[in-house]
Amino acid sequence: MLILAIDTSTSAITVALHDEGRALAERTHLDARAHTEWLAPLIESCLAEAGKRPSDLTDVAVGVGPGPFTGLRVGMVTGLTMGHALGVPVHGVCSLDALAAQAATLVEGELLVATDARRKEVYWARYAVRPGSVERLTDPAVDRPGELPDEVRALPTAGRGPVLYPDLFASPVPVLDVDAAVLARVAVSRILAGEPMPVEPLYLRRPDALTTAERAAR
Repeated sequence: MLILAIDTSTSAITVALHDEGRALAERTHLDARAHTEWLAPLIESCLAEAGKRPSDLTDVAVGVGPGPFTGLRVGMVTGLTMGHALGVPVHGVCSLDALAAQAATLVEGELLVATDARRKEVYWARYAVRPGSVERLTDPAVDRPGELPDEVRALPTAGRGPVLYPDLFASPVPVLDVDAAVLARVAVSRILAGEPMPVEPLYLRRPDALTTAERAAR
């Protein structure tokens, strides 16, 4: 198996190649608004470092968010286009799950992942971290951070939520953005387990940009 993992749901544009056992190459660039410019060069750089060609890929995994509409769409469209062109399956991974997996080595018990949703909101989900496993306890949601229950905001929190709202998330975990190498590891585990991994974007709300018809209908 040679899997290309892509995520553009957070401030990180991140790409990795994984051979089922380890990450062969990974690249990350921090820029919340330049996904289109950076994603293809990062993919090319990963392939070059690993000495691989696109035709060597057996699978593609993409983070399906939740995330801002435009950035998330860039990664998903790129992954789906490559999968179609190469004739390989494309798998969707909730980006919050990847962040939880990254934070799992630093936390025992329950964990909150809260990422920047803009508009003074966060995308969030709650997890249980056990030896050898991370289980999502709630569906991904989007809310103003102050609207989350006190006991949820008190949990150890990964993502940029604590950076943006330090007074509301009192127990930050030093994991800010998705790491494609970890997303790839999550994808490999689920592929081998035969879990369904639909490529369906978790936008959770409508995009800021509306068509003329949509504006007229409001």
